[in-house]
Amino acid sequence: MTVIYDQLIKGATVVRPHQASPEQLDIAVKDGRFVAFEGNIDASLAKNVTDARGMLAFPGLVDAHMHTGIYAPLDKDARNESRAAAMGGVTASLNYIRTGQYYLNKGGPYADFMPEVLSLSEGNYHVDYAYHVAPMSASHIDEMPLLLERFGVSSFKIFMFYGSHGLHGCSHKQHEFLMIGQDERYDIAHFEAVMRGLKNLSDARPEKRNALSLSLHCETAEIMTAYTKMVMRDGTLTGLPAYSASRPPHSEGLAIFIASYLANETDCVNINLLHLTSRKAVDAALKMSAVFPNINFRREVTIGHLLLDTESPNGIYAKVNPPIRPREDVEYLWNAVKNGHIDWICSDHACCSEELKTDKQNPNDVFMAKSGFGGTEYLLCGLLTEGHKRGLSLNRMAQLVCSAPAERYGLETKGHMKEGFDADIVLVDPNKTWVIDPKDSPSAQGYSPFTGMELTAQVRQTFLRGELIFKDGNVIGSPKGAYLKR
Repeated sequence: MTVIYDQLIKGATVVRPHQASPEQLDIAVKDGRFVAFEGNIDASLAKNVTDARGMLAFPGLVDAHMHTGIYAPLDKDARNESRAAAMGGVTASLNYIRTGQYYLNKGGPYADFMPEVLSLSEGNYHVDYAYHVAPMSASHIDEMPLLLERFGVSSFKIFMFYGSHGLHGCSHKQHEFLMIGQDERYDIAHFEAVMRGLKNLSDARPEKRNALSLSLHCETAEIMTAYTKMVMRDGTLTGLPAYSASRPPHSEGLAIFIASYLANETDCVNINLLHLTSRKAVDAALKMSAVFPNINFRREVTIGHLLLDTESPNGIYAKVNPPIRPREDVEYLWNAVKNGHIDWICSDHACCSEELKTDKQNPNDVFMAKSGFGGTEYLLCGLLTEGHKRGLSLNRMAQLVCSAPAERYGLETKGHMKEGFDADIVLVDPNKTWVIDPKDSPSAQGYSPFTGMELTAQVRQTFLRGELIFKDGNVIGSPKGAYLKR
């Protein structure tokens, strides 16, 4: 019999977004694309056959929020952390990047910056990848059309808290940190200008309008600066509770109000509110959706903010921006997910090695620790574990980590299991209980804020465009990730 398929997945329980329930199907792949979903496909028709009985088959995850190259050289970080992504079932890694300190530690135009980013990325990602870009200076706003046309960047970002805060705390050297001109300010007026720039680009390229969007890290620098001083001066709180109090939830809520009003004022309609952490943040986001129904808001939470709280045993290893919150906020986030008020879940993966994470002279001082941690490898299994307890359906989970971010960010062949789409597949054992140990992760981080957490599902195999890249704890082969020019 003639072989017509490159890969055949037999007997999987297929979990697809927007479907009522999973289906028992075989999955056929040819030339890196899905070509058939049927009840019983003849195994002799395929070069490679995988027995997936007892396994859940999800589309490859789209991790919509990662930071590659923030604490380590970009090429090295891409190689290590995309291995962690493959372990987690992620097949499309969307990474935020900007000029300034960290990343490439360079200022200047994106016309010069992005070719270096793409050169360092090529041949180093084990999964497909794309970049969101932050316009840090006025000249970068003028480059937004170039970023779209030349580099395929259709999503942009504003870090609202950089007004007087650096990456880890108070900063009075904004120009040095951001590497912008002395006569420039990274402030609300700049945020408005970025929105107007995106509106102009959307008007000039109406066929790209749905794929163009602006993401916002919503915290207000002035409130955080004042509260950080109060918390440090008082000295009662330490660790994660202190950091949460120093960047209070109403700082998020206020920033969301400001950003939403500016979006309405500028008619910048596609707005993504990133990593909401608290009841106040979610409530503010929902209120703004009601006040400005003309704005196409999307709301994001991270798996870290869903799995961790301020009493988590791994302490300041869980320092991140915005902060990990108390348990009541965590449960409010889960209710928002369950009620359909959250559009996608991501990792905000930012590998910060143990050597860099804590201050050597003050290892227990949360204000001296670096912000951010990895977690893309636990995205799906963490969601399956805790989501199942709260009654989330499998198909809804697939929407949250696969289709919704793919659709928003213009990944036209990702996030679904449909004929013609990239054959990105994750096979998950839904009955495997295991305990997180950072030694089992291919990430270069060396620790995890999730250490000791018990999960009740485990990724067994990950396929990228029909090719096996992860199996039973091991990354397979050399990096074959492709740049996703949108």
